Amino acid sequence: MTVEQPDQTQVLVIGGGPSGAVVAHSLAVAGISVTCLEQGDWLNPNEYAANHRMWELVARTHWGLEPQQRRNKADYPLEVTDADLPPSMYSAVGGSTIHFGALWPRLTASDFHLKTLDGIADDWPISYADLAPFYAETDAFIGAAGLDDDPAYPEGLEFPQPPHPLGKTGMRVAEGLNKLGWHWWYGVNAIPTHKIGDLAACARWGTCVQGCPEGAKASFDLAYWPAAIRAGAKLVTGARVKRVLTDADDHAIGAEWIDVATGDVKTTRADYVVLCANGIGTARLLLMSGNDEKGLANSSGLVGKNLMLHPNSMVLGYYEDDLETWRGPLGAIISSMEFYETNLDRGFYRGLKLHASTAPGLMMSGVEPSRTLGFDALWGENFHQIVDDARSTVLWACNIEDLPEESNRVELDYDLKDSSGLPAAKIHYKYSENTLKIRDFAIEKMSEAHYAAGAKRILPIAEMPGEPGHLLGTARMGDDPATSVVDSMGRSHDIPNLRIADGSIFVTSGSANPTSTIIALALRIGRDLVSEIQEGSK
Repeated sequence: MTVEQPDQTQVLVIGGGPSGAVVAHSLAVAGISVTCLEQGDWLNPNEYAANHRMWELVARTHWGLEPQQRRNKADYPLEVTDADLPPSMYSAVGGSTIHFGALWPRLTASDFHLKTLDGIADDWPISYADLAPFYAETDAFIGAAGLDDDPAYPEGLEFPQPPHPLGKTGMRVAEGLNKLGWHWWYGVNAIPTHKIGDLAACARWGTCVQGCPEGAKASFDLAYWPAAIRAGAKLVTGARVKRVLTDADDHAIGAEWIDVATGDVKTTRADYVVLCANGIGTARLLLMSGNDEKGLANSSGLVGKNLMLHPNSMVLGYYEDDLETWRGPLGAIISSMEFYETNLDRGFYRGLKLHASTAPGLMMSGVEPSRTLGFDALWGENFHQIVDDARSTVLWACNIEDLPEESNRVELDYDLKDSSGLPAAKIHYKYSENTLKIRDFAIEKMSEAHYAAGAKRILPIAEMPGEPGHLLGTARMGDDPATSVVDSMGRSHDIPNLRIADGSIFVTSGSANPTSTIIALALRIGRDLVSEIQEGSK
């Protein structure tokens, strides 16, 4: 744990993931006293799975994607017996960006207006144009690498760094998409192609999910936290928040937290509290913080409801020639928005974002024989085939737009508890008929893309292992306090000095990877809070 543990601060941020880092930085550079409580710790880059010779095996231990399998002390368990898909997350400084693939697309303009355009779900109280400058600023800070002017987006989309090379894999994929006449564009990645700030330039290790040995991937322990701390932000690790504290006037006054290492209970007082604990952790904390089962900031009854997870699918393609698919980055070489928007002729609302990637690692190329023949069949002659495939296995994957449903929700489980004795999060999540239709369509289209590019065989995988890590919608924003938890600036309708700045405030999910939108929202909310504090001090 960090040595300095202030018991009083102007702003208390809960959660040291990407949104917490951005909020803390925006406050600190404005000269505002800010402390962040994070239940995890700093990770030593020397301990990244990718630094081990058997990195694919190590990645299934302390580095695993699902907390109930990983069982690190900082993790809290998830009760998932009523979940079609168990969520993944990581408790550490940097949050789940520690193991994200760093895909960096934005939501599209249509994503903010589903009710208006398609007659489904609800519109956001903000638009793409409202977020555009914050997207641009955070892109510039981390050195997002992409090709300007993707026609799937409004005019003016530019990136601070050039895209990663297509390589042999990207060229082959692009040839297939050109044959089909589908939209494609260079993938956008939060992995700089040139050194910037505390981030190195990508050296194409291909182990992005298992930890970047080069220090190039923009996990937020590297991309934002060092700058936030240099600006004056204080970060307390090993600090598991038990509840948000409020006074008799329904104002937030700080938080009570537990030292994960010692079990000691401590209190930090604050003038403002900002929750950045992800779409499951924030809902869990609000439900733990109230005086009754309804929890805190929940006059709408929507805290924990409308959980969206982006169920992901993939199709592996095996090719004859050497495509150097051991090279990174393991983000997106190519993205396609061909099937992103609603087309009811397909039989469902909304759609999916496709992205192609290399598939580094023998265990990845060996998925097919291990599934069909069993683990013991991976050796001998079959092993030679796996090694050969490791040079030519291409991954098509997709994010499926997950529409909000109140039945998909987060609750507290008092029978299952974390290492501090706090209740676990119980996840209720079922695939909708619309989701399953999109999934079937996605697998068909990814298979088609592979064959158009010349794949000799394919392996569809309806549910990607360790997915999803996109935790959205459980404290949605809106103008009406009866149908939303926070306003367009993340401010609680019930508690005026409590804000939320993570993925839980999404109204709908889109099918773009959400982290770039989460931190654009966090910067927008952080800047608004700075203005509120500065105005109040005049």
